Amino acid sequence: METDGSKLLGDKQNNNYGTVPVLSPRPCMELYGYCRVRWRTVICYLFCILTLGLPFIIFHWKPRLLVLATRRRCSLAEADTLIIKDVFGQTFIVEVQEEHGVDPSLQVDNAGRQRGSAVDGSVALGVGEEDEMKDTIQLHYKQETNVLRYFVFEGMRYIWREQSMDFVKVSSLDEGLTFGEIHKYKSGLSQSDHDNRKLLYGRNEIDVPVKSYGQLLIGEVLNPFYIFQVFSVVLWLCEAYYYYAVCIVIISVISITISLYETRKQSVTLRNMVKMAVSVTVRRTTGEELMMNSVDLVPGDCILLPPGGVLMPCDAALLSGECMVNESMLTGESVPEMKTPLPHGPSVADTVYSSDSHRRHTLFCGTQIIQAKSYLDSEVIAVVTKTGFCTVKGNLISSILHPKPIYFKFYRDSLMFILVLAIFAAIGTIYSIVIHIMYKVGIPKIIITALDVVTIIVPPALPAAMTVGTIYAQSRLKKKGIFCISPPRINVSGKIKMVCFDKTGTLTEEGLDVWGVVPLDSFSFLPIVHDPRSLPDGHFLYSLVACHSVTLLNGHPIGDLMDLKMVESTGWIQEDGDVDPKTKDLFGTKVLSVMKPPILEEQPHGPKHQLPVGILQRFPFSSSLQRMSVIAKLPGDHLPELYMKGAPEMVASLCKPETVPPDFTAMLRQYTEDGYRVLGFAYKPLQSVRTFEEAQSISRESAERDLIFSGFLVMKNVLKPETAPVIYSLRKANIRTVMVTGDNMLTAVNVAKSCHLVEPAEKVFFVNASPPTYDSSATLKFIPSEPTLGEETREGLYQQGAVFLDMGPYCFAMNGKSYAVLSDYFPDLKPKILIHAAVFARMSPEQKTQLVSDFQDLNYCVGMCGDGANDCGALKAADVGISLSDAEASVASPFTSKLSNIECVPIVIREGRCSLETSFEMFKYMAMYSLTQFISVLILYTVDTNLSDFQFLLFDLVITTTVAVLMGRTGPAGELGLKRPLGTLISIPVLGSLIVQTSMILVVQLLSYFLIKAQPWFIPVNTTHTAPMNLPNYENTAVFFVSGFQYLILAVVLSKGYPFRMPLYTNILFLIALLLLLAMMLWITLYPLQFMLSILALKLISDFNFKFVLIGIVAVNFVLALIVETALDHGYLSCIKKLRKKKEPKKIYKKLERQLQGLHSWPPVNQTLYPSRSKHSR
Repeated sequence: METDGSKLLGDKQNNNYGTVPVLSPRPCMELYGYCRVRWRTVICYLFCILTLGLPFIIFHWKPRLLVLATRRRCSLAEADTLIIKDVFGQTFIVEVQEEHGVDPSLQVDNAGRQRGSAVDGSVALGVGEEDEMKDTIQLHYKQETNVLRYFVFEGMRYIWREQSMDFVKVSSLDEGLTFGEIHKYKSGLSQSDHDNRKLLYGRNEIDVPVKSYGQLLIGEVLNPFYIFQVFSVVLWLCEAYYYYAVCIVIISVISITISLYETRKQSVTLRNMVKMAVSVTVRRTTGEELMMNSVDLVPGDCILLPPGGVLMPCDAALLSGECMVNESMLTGESVPEMKTPLPHGPSVADTVYSSDSHRRHTLFCGTQIIQAKSYLDSEVIAVVTKTGFCTVKGNLISSILHPKPIYFKFYRDSLMFILVLAIFAAIGTIYSIVIHIMYKVGIPKIIITALDVVTIIVPPALPAAMTVGTIYAQSRLKKKGIFCISPPRINVSGKIKMVCFDKTGTLTEEGLDVWGVVPLDSFSFLPIVHDPRSLPDGHFLYSLVACHSVTLLNGHPIGDLMDLKMVESTGWIQEDGDVDPKTKDLFGTKVLSVMKPPILEEQPHGPKHQLPVGILQRFPFSSSLQRMSVIAKLPGDHLPELYMKGAPEMVASLCKPETVPPDFTAMLRQYTEDGYRVLGFAYKPLQSVRTFEEAQSISRESAERDLIFSGFLVMKNVLKPETAPVIYSLRKANIRTVMVTGDNMLTAVNVAKSCHLVEPAEKVFFVNASPPTYDSSATLKFIPSEPTLGEETREGLYQQGAVFLDMGPYCFAMNGKSYAVLSDYFPDLKPKILIHAAVFARMSPEQKTQLVSDFQDLNYCVGMCGDGANDCGALKAADVGISLSDAEASVASPFTSKLSNIECVPIVIREGRCSLETSFEMFKYMAMYSLTQFISVLILYTVDTNLSDFQFLLFDLVITTTVAVLMGRTGPAGELGLKRPLGTLISIPVLGSLIVQTSMILVVQLLSYFLIKAQPWFIPVNTTHTAPMNLPNYENTAVFFVSGFQYLILAVVLSKGYPFRMPLYTNILFLIALLLLLAMMLWITLYPLQFMLSILALKLISDFNFKFVLIGIVAVNFVLALIVETALDHGYLSCIKKLRKKKEPKKIYKKLERQLQGLHSWPPVNQTLYPSRSKHSR
């Protein structure tokens, strides 16, 4: 390992299927160690003092330079400072801290095995290699000192590990714990173990830093923008521009004050939102139970949960009892979740615990436990697994405090363009110096006027002006019930090229109505029964009434909406198992809850139901397992039975093959192709289970196998009425739409066709990728979705010998398993498939997130719209995430909509396009305003004069500020068009506009300058005049009149409507302001009052003919400027592009689309493809 750096690797590799998968490099964080050198530090600080602290400003902007100046590179083992380069390429500086007094005898032996030995070096964390991370945690130490080295980055603590000579996340110490190891903590930690773990893990708090007003002020004032402002104000005071300087100072002070107040207010609000300190009961190894503050909790602590519930202060694994939890803060899912105990027993003891995979047994920090019930034990017990920023909530808050950087080309180009303006400033400075030397002006004045040119051409208000459109867009979105916590994302949304949609709750209604049930008789399907209440007593009916996660809260059933609908369709009534003391005698054992049949009068004609069903154990639904099951029994001596429901394919795979009807696939296809959602049911008698206690100890794996298939539950899920029109509008605007769902493939394809996400003319091909087996490689097939034609006929449609025919528009559909195999074994074909993929079914939450990243890798600007339940990861990963949940999980997504349908998507895109176009126009206006003033000043410098103080005030504050504030109020266009706004300033429309408009401005100002000099009444500037800048004079007056109108001309021609914004006249305030400013300029030009001439230092011109000539020139300027902008807007000048050699598209997806356009051999229908790189594992 390198001595000067280290890499903290990301997620572990994907599981192997038998063939070595092709893996891409994992993202990592790079560390570089530095230690202080005293003589360097002394010299550096002396130099800073001697240069009046100027280097400190540079060090504030670039802290890395301070580290390089005062420290030397060294190994991480001896470093006191680290330079961190994160996965996005950003650089940070952190200090290595030390914790003294760590007990050297502390050993945290998770697996009952001791590993590691004392090594040379200071106290460090001894952890084995990657496969041994779970085994032992032991603090090693020198005899002379007990020190733990660590640093904190983005809230997360990283500790030094001596054996591998690197830093590891403190949370990794408890990763890899097995179920058996976690259950060992049921007796709690000793006090000494707790104290030492607290030194190791730190306090259990998610601390949002809130800077003082002094710290914020220093950070704000040292911003390059305000440094430039200070420089400009000092310069203006030297030039006697007192009024202008004072106005800028007042505006800056107000701006800084508002900025500091808002920044601190947001920090305080977020801190108060996440700050949490509750009292919890903790068990110690001695059996003592004591109350303590939750900030003192550490991983391994055993906590007792009160029956009335509590706000969870940490992540914890539930060991006994059941908890009803509101997780809306994390998932956006308003329906409470039922949490069940972590399985316990020899068969599951070695199962590795993961909070993601076993979330049904995990209580997450920040979630509200509504109700806690104990069964076997007298208490509800949980073991702390993660604390502070290591928790799921901590990660969420960290992502808010340290968001993914937005690499938007527009922002990079704007900085580049400011550098170009700086080059113009340098040219103007040289010109100014030469002119003033010719006039034999004193050196101090030459320096001041030369520097003044810089303050004119580089507009200090540019950064603020460019955010105006975003601020207005955010305000309009808020009025429509769409909230944005990341304003820069509004501009990004204007570039969206693809939108991924969740299905249930997003494209379709949230609730599912029971359409009917399909029972079995002698392992053959019977006709559908639309009223489940008419089913006879039997395993299928008992499955419907018992296999659910519904629980009672204050007597009211709560749970998953689908479960509620299913239970409601049966008419059965649920009661808690401990309400009636006779329940235990009735069933012969304790039960969790009882399902009772409706009273006889309410039952339909036919067989009557009289026996209740008692639920002994629940194995909760898991998206990765695609199923849930319960253990239930009838009263008396009946054997308990396991009832399962889930994805039909998954349920059938766990059944005995002879019990699955031969027409299973055909029946399933019949309903799913019609858009119904189908659940499969199965049961199994449990010979080994007699009591509640035995039901709790049985492993899920042993229970859920060799089942007997019992039938289908068919539910209808209707499209929301807004879905199809929105999808149509997006596709019409050439924005790709993709469905990503956890539902069945055929159901998803049917819904996609219903909402025109897949057009009727498009052929659908199923991508069927199979993982390798022990003796065969992975395979990939493209199967047409039309099942009616024979294999030979199907091939004949698309293939003639070795020549493939053009099959017209097509798209791909695949499930999560195929997507995983495709990612691991066919990475070369994956991009070609993704650019035509429209439906992704049976996708896990993690796969949804990965899919969004895959699309981004193809250079798509990706939007994601979901209901927030299983989509949080994808919503955060997308360039623009829009959550339809109104719960507290709004923090998981940049946009949160109160609208419960996808109408918010085109609204966000339209506002994004409007905001981005406004940003472009504001940038062009501010740049051309600066160039206009720059030209005016250089022309006037030629005759040793300049604009007056109040002339600058009129142009900068009255005209330009009014335009900058009101121009962005124009709303978005009424509908989405095919075009997207430009994403770069380096383009013909932008550069063409800047060059042509600036040239016209120069010509018109020079024309007015030479025109006034040609007048018989013209008197040249009196350079011996004692007034400031030799004012008033005719040259200044002519240039002032013309340039004043030019600022208004630019405001009008750059306030474009077509095709992203409403017309200018819809912005009433802006229109009124322009008319008032035009009237003011006409008044000053034609009929100025004496006080106007005096304040503005203008020369009175009595020749009206000359004034009308100037106005005529300005009118011609306006017409030409309007024609140029219109031509550029409508692409009339795009012929210039044809003069250049046609370039290859830069975006990967465009390259692939071009490659596949003429490729008739794609997709290779009904052929079996194999990985290009594969080998059998040893």
